[in-house]
Amino acid sequence: MQVTFHGAAREVTGSRHLVLVNGKRILLDCGMAQGHREETHAKNTQFGFDPATVDAVILSHAHIDHSGSLPRLVKLGFKGPIYLTGATGDLCSHMLLDSAFIQERECEYLKKRKKFKKFCEPVYNETDVEHTIELFEALEYDKEKEIFPGVKVLLRDAGHILGSSTITMTIKDKDDGKTKILAYTGDLGRKGLPILRDPVQIDRADYLICESTYGNRFHKNIKDIDDILEKIVNETAAKGGKIIIPAFAVERTQEIVYHLNLLFTEKRIPELPIFVDSPLAVNITDIFVKHRECFDKETWKEFLHNKKNPFGFGRLKYITSAEDSKKLSSQNGPCIIISASGMCEFGRILHHLKNNIEDPRNAILIVGYQAAYTLGRKILEKQQVVKIFGDPYRLRAKVHVLDAFSAHADRSDLLDFVAHVKGLKKLFLVHGEEEQGLIFQDILEEEGYKGIHVPNLGETFVL
Repeated sequence: MQVTFHGAAREVTGSRHLVLVNGKRILLDCGMAQGHREETHAKNTQFGFDPATVDAVILSHAHIDHSGSLPRLVKLGFKGPIYLTGATGDLCSHMLLDSAFIQERECEYLKKRKKFKKFCEPVYNETDVEHTIELFEALEYDKEKEIFPGVKVLLRDAGHILGSSTITMTIKDKDDGKTKILAYTGDLGRKGLPILRDPVQIDRADYLICESTYGNRFHKNIKDIDDILEKIVNETAAKGGKIIIPAFAVERTQEIVYHLNLLFTEKRIPELPIFVDSPLAVNITDIFVKHRECFDKETWKEFLHNKKNPFGFGRLKYITSAEDSKKLSSQNGPCIIISASGMCEFGRILHHLKNNIEDPRNAILIVGYQAAYTLGRKILEKQQVVKIFGDPYRLRAKVHVLDAFSAHADRSDLLDFVAHVKGLKKLFLVHGEEEQGLIFQDILEEEGYKGIHVPNLGETFVL
């Protein structure tokens, strides 16, 4: 058995890990990369392997950096099953279509700018997405399935986003006759977050592929979110400014709406209008309501006993049409605009930033991880001038960072998770910037762990 790391190796986005066992090639995740336009274009059009030779994909969750290259894989010849949870399948059905649509619209815009012309062909289109959805095969949490002779798969709740899962493969290796357990965390969630259940522990594995996004960072306490959010909203509203929140349509948007609802209900913030400007977020919120089996007890209680929908309330307006989105630029007075994408790389958030970033009355609230070289990272770093659609803009709006919203496990969560995995022989750290991965490797080695690797792109290990 061997594993080759074709993405998210010493970087955060583009997760792709190819397992070769018993003559079968099984791909764990198939995500899109984000960052420098030229570099990511190459990564998103080339795989480093022939997609037609892959026998199956196992998908950990629906975020585009884990799922977004599936239609490209299918376009280039993949025809096997794509195993995922039902909720992940429902999310991907909308998110991948949205990705194709955004690519087409963005290419139309960029064709007008000569220096971006060579990046103006979409990586895939809506037809490719439709062919991809046809390959989805839903698995239930905690029910093992043999996908090939000698290869069994078990999905457990990862607590990261709706439908997210860790992947455990129990393998009878024909090469040496031994039974081996290979586990993959995907993206791990955190304990005690609202809406979703806590991550389920992987109890045993010989080999573990583990995310390391926050391998050397600690999150603020989730209990502080309401106090911090209250302060930001009140201070900005008092100046007559707008609060622009770049947020992924999946999970983060619903969490922000959930907390704003609580603050309005408790009369801790003024009655200013809130706009969720994302057609995708509307569809995703409907999927959240559909998949209540993923909710924690508190959210269940809101729906079933109190008959309340925590994702929709009086001051909230979901924007779907492009025309209504454009009207927000002339919105008078304080308001909150939540829009995708979360890393500010594409989508309607770019237009809201363009229109509001130079006004010092306004605030930009960063609520999620910002990968290196993305516009979101440049705003987080408070660079004085940033480029939007290739044009320079002065960053005069106040920037706030609220990482307590993060759905990623932090250093303490990751250490605790690894500590409860029995039988580890090798541990691979992926889905983290190089510095984070190497520091977390040192931390684990200080804790007494051996056989830790931070793989390079394209590196292969025999297990």
